[in-house]
Amino acid sequence: MIELEYSLVIEATEEPDFFGFYSPELEGFTGVGSSIEDCIYKAKWGMKEHVSLLKEKGLPVPPANPDARIVIQNQPAKITV
Repeated sequence: MIELEYSLVIEATEEPDFFGFYSPELEGFTGVGSSIEDCIYKAKWGMKEHVSLLKEKGLPVPPANPDARIVIQNQPAKITV
């Protein structure tokens, strides 16, 4: 079981060993990893650090999501006009 306090979105890019990730519930939390597993590992610890930083700065911390989900998707296509 993967234990995360917030949902996580992992986006695959055109590069096979470059993934971006963010939490739609935890404003300002983003990162990159070299694999899906790397993103999950970094996110698990990064979320804890991010929440600690928010508390330290006196900023609001969203409540933990008891049903946090991980979504893996392709990076959205860039629209050129």
